[in-house]
Amino acid sequence: MKSFANNLEEVVLNQRELNISFEFFPPKNDEMEVKLWEAISRLKYLKPNFVSVTYGAGGSTRERTHHTIEKIINETDLKPASHLTCVGASKQEIEKILRNYWQIGVRHIVALRGDMPASSSNYQLHPDGYKYANELVEGIKKLSQENIDFEISVAGYPEMHPEAKSMQEDIDNLKRKVDAGANRIITQFFFDSDVFFRFVDLCHKNKIYVPIVPGILPVTNVKQTKHFAKMCGAKIPKWMENIFEGLDENQETRQLVAGIVATELCRILHNSGVDDFHFYTLNRSDLTLAICHLLGVRNVVVS
Repeated sequence: MKSFANNLEEVVLNQRELNISFEFFPPKNDEMEVKLWEAISRLKYLKPNFVSVTYGAGGSTRERTHHTIEKIINETDLKPASHLTCVGASKQEIEKILRNYWQIGVRHIVALRGDMPASSSNYQLHPDGYKYANELVEGIKKLSQENIDFEISVAGYPEMHPEAKSMQEDIDNLKRKVDAGANRIITQFFFDSDVFFRFVDLCHKNKIYVPIVPGILPVTNVKQTKHFAKMCGAKIPKWMENIFEGLDENQETRQLVAGIVATELCRILHNSGVDDFHFYTLNRSDLTLAICHLLGVRNVVVS
């Protein structure tokens, strides 16, 4: 049986250069703004390939996304990737947003169908908008005729999108996004490495060959994670519930356990040939810093 030291030694011996990226969400108030920039100021020293900023259906959320993107460009050396959805905007409005992004220096878009705000019971389309993410990708690619050529990432669902009737239907939809011009797939989070590898195999069987980047969510709040999981079709394994049982009132211990669980998942993926990781930071830095450090991605400057 391997000791913890053996496992860490294995990580070092098998070390290959990793490509990391982070997701942030735009702050809703001044306090959250401070926390976001504290996280960015610490994680930027890991030199991520890019950082993505989420984008909601409401107009105010969009404005916060644009503000965050602009601030990242103006005040850091990070390369921002803006989320963009089909919801609540016409094709002309989306084109205007894209042209504005290109003008201020954005070169990467995460193209998503998107969901309506929680206050809306059903997904609704703009009468002159894009219906699905593959159509949005096609719309983005059309701008390349004017040398506005964005890198495009799209979402993948290792455990199936909650609205899909079957895994094959979901994979068919993913292939349409890739065939439309997507450069990369970023997966929703998962907690079982076999889930990811089965998903990759299924993609390859369906002639999807763009890079597939695992989305990693370090868990500190199981209740909150269950809510996220329900929204995106992920499953919380029973063993994970058991590991966090009894730690509701013990935040420091939860943090330590969460770091171990996420690091072990990344280690298994890395040892099996995965060199790209996308971390859902929830605008916090400690866990992501610790996981990256153990994987050999170190701060140039520690702040």
